[in-house]
Amino acid sequence: MPEFTDDEDLGPSGIAAAHYRSVLGHFPTGVVVVTASAEHGPVGLSVNSFTAVSLEPPLVAFCAHRRSRSWVAMRERRAFCVNVLAEDQEALSRVFATRGADKFHGIGWSPAPSGSPRLWGALAWIDCSIEAVYDGGDHEICVGRVQELDVEPGDGPLVFYRGGYGRFEA
Repeated sequence: MPEFTDDEDLGPSGIAAAHYRSVLGHFPTGVVVVTASAEHGPVGLSVNSFTAVSLEPPLVAFCAHRRSRSWVAMRERRAFCVNVLAEDQEALSRVFATRGADKFHGIGWSPAPSGSPRLWGALAWIDCSIEAVYDGGDHEICVGRVQELDVEPGDGPLVFYRGGYGRFEA
């Protein structure tokens, strides 16, 4: 699912990247698409490393590969919108996980208050400004201050588990 993959060892740890992904893949995650309005048009990337951080102040976080062109443009913009994907949006997640794809071709969206794309059909959206960015190895950890958010009508969330997509049933 990441925009950039590398199957080499992770470095001095000696842990193989494929084994690392396999083990951590046993932890199910939701899937979001993080978007921004950049200088040359909208950008976005699929993320499964999204989490709530704080209620007061309202903060969320996600991790992005430091070489992702979408992330670099987003970081420069200093604002982003998290789109929580619905169970029927697997194809959308795959498009936004593809490096170099024309990610917004044929995709319905409207601007969130920050101007970042709010994707049609997402279960929820969270519009943020970048509060801080931290080093996270080959990734950067972005902490965003929530400016506005809401839920939309829909069924269940899209879930990522053991390298595949699924759905959640209560």
